[in-house]
Amino acid sequence: MAATAAAPGTASSLLLSPRRNRAAGAASSSSSFRAAASRFRSPRCVLGSEQLRVAKEGKRMGGGEPQGAAWAPKAPAPEARLAALPRDARDSRMKIFSGTANRPLSQEIAAYLGVELGKILIKRFADGEIYVQLQESVRGCDVFLVQPTCSPVNENLMELFIMIDACRRASARSITVVIPYFGYARADRKAQGREAITAKLAANLLTEAGSDRVIVCDIHSTQALGYFDIPVDHIYGQPVILDYLASKTISEDLVVVSPDVGGVVRARAFAKKLFDAPLAIVDKRRQGHNMSEVMHLIGDVKGKVAIMVDDMIDTAGTITSAAALLKQEGAEAVYACCTHAVFSPPAIERLSGGIFEEVIVTNSILLPEDKCFSQLTVLSMANLVAETIWHVHRDGSVSSIFQ
Repeated sequence: MAATAAAPGTASSLLLSPRRNRAAGAASSSSSFRAAASRFRSPRCVLGSEQLRVAKEGKRMGGGEPQGAAWAPKAPAPEARLAALPRDARDSRMKIFSGTANRPLSQEIAAYLGVELGKILIKRFADGEIYVQLQESVRGCDVFLVQPTCSPVNENLMELFIMIDACRRASARSITVVIPYFGYARADRKAQGREAITAKLAANLLTEAGSDRVIVCDIHSTQALGYFDIPVDHIYGQPVILDYLASKTISEDLVVVSPDVGGVVRARAFAKKLFDAPLAIVDKRRQGHNMSEVMHLIGDVKGKVAIMVDDMIDTAGTITSAAALLKQEGAEAVYACCTHAVFSPPAIERLSGGIFEEVIVTNSILLPEDKCFSQLTVLSMANLVAETIWHVHRDGSVSSIFQ
């Protein structure tokens, strides 16, 4: 369910740059940035009340003085799709079910669409086997199953397979799997001999289980989309993060940084939407899984506010090493932005060590209390996913959401 929202225009302006004497010049840059960014923030970002992790009033940004209250989200559109229709005129053939991996996100999606989550029983037997039973009819319905395959990955993935099978055997007309975070996508090729390509295996298993369509968000490698033999809709979390950044006063001295060479395309697209901000790249040599060594920086960050962009943060080794290099090269402040907050140990210790001014993520993965820290901001992607579900259900264009 969405958070209680403030009226439009009440969002406070927070200064990203620690140089307060640039505030006047940054205001004009901010207005231009807002105009440019407004084209890329549909639907409007809303923070979920279940996972709201923004800085409290008086939080210091970039070492400056407290800038006032934290950013408040706007309310969803009052014509929120099905909610605007009379109850007897609503399309009852759309059903949304949630697994156990991220039920709060599923509730926000259903609330935006003006429907209730489908009734489903999911439990474990004493030996750990998963039992799934749909507790309402789905015969002839378009079913959407929301389940990120985050930790515990194997448990959540198997639970999703069983949910798909239950819907198929209950005569659902179509089964669309909504995976905000798609696990096993990192092994998308054979980098060394005798390696498994788990991205292809997971795609095959989803198809064989009975799914008709897949919706994924910011998959680790877009080439993995070609592993599916069924239609795939790939959505992006960038509009959610851009919308949040648009609520701030952006400094003129801004640079977007890719923490590795593999993320250059993603960072370049982000920089273009950030009023054509300059781009920098961190070159690293990976020594092994979840281990990296930063070598050098391509680009200029001296005296600038650096915004690092990535698809996920796992152990935070890459992004913290890159942030340390940016500080050595003279960056005044470093912000980290990513869609998927995997946060495997020791990520929390690294991210909360003071090197980042703010760590901005989405709620594609449900974060427990022990993975939250003062610099963390969690943005809800519920409206973005809900719009995608609506377009798929109505046979509309998903790409039009991002135009």
